[in-house]
Amino acid sequence: MRQQSRFLASVAVTAMLAAGLGGCQTMSDITGSVSSKPQASAEPDPRRSVEVAADRYRADPKSVEAALAYGQALRASGQRSQAAAMLEQATIAHPGDRALLAAYGRALVDNGNFQQALDVLNRAHSPDNPDWRILSVQGTALDQLGRHEEARRYYDSALRIVPGEPTVLSNLGLSYMLTKNLPKAEEALRQAYASGRADARVRQNLALVIGLQGRFAEAEQIVRADLPPDEATANVAYLKQMLNRSKDDPRVGAAGKTPLASLSRPE
Repeated sequence: MRQQSRFLASVAVTAMLAAGLGGCQTMSDITGSVSSKPQASAEPDPRRSVEVAADRYRADPKSVEAALAYGQALRASGQRSQAAAMLEQATIAHPGDRALLAAYGRALVDNGNFQQALDVLNRAHSPDNPDWRILSVQGTALDQLGRHEEARRYYDSALRIVPGEPTVLSNLGLSYMLTKNLPKAEEALRQAYASGRADARVRQNLALVIGLQGRFAEAEQIVRADLPPDEATANVAYLKQMLNRSKDDPRVGAAGKTPLASLSRPE
């Protein structure tokens, strides 16, 4: 049921984005779920992963690799504040390590500390050696701060390095959604969807954007693609619920400090 879980998480968070529900909330990179259903047994246990990474870090607290692994395990388990705090200490111990700065900046974005994240991420790479993943995360932080035009310049810079990268195009599409430019949002998300390298989250965001434009049959067809009938039915029902909610909420599409779904994978 992992695919369904990701769908529910993505649509729920993106629906809050579109509805402009206010409040400075954390970015979701879809490592969690609004569903209470357990993941398949083949999936690693996030709590066990945290324990293993913590033991490794405590055994060698000066190891950058151990700190990065521990921070990622904390983030993957939803312990965003703990990840930010741990990575902050690691950057103090290794102030010039760009990989740690990048991880710390991403953890700050997760935690809703967007301006601080920008300050840290600016130190994680340089104009002569830019990292498209960091540029994309910087764009998401700027979108959260309401600086949408600036955010899109960062996405454009990332796309010049990796043309057609679906995660960046997805971020760009969601940025347009924040300013109620649904046709531009759909254009970017369709490019991401057509790339052949997009994951299920891109398809889910595209379905939502299409549904928000009133083309529910088309959105339903996209949602149902490649899913077993029971999961497809559940996903369509949830999409309909989110779209109906948006119609009843006069704040639909309002820009603001709202959560973005399916942003760049910061791993």
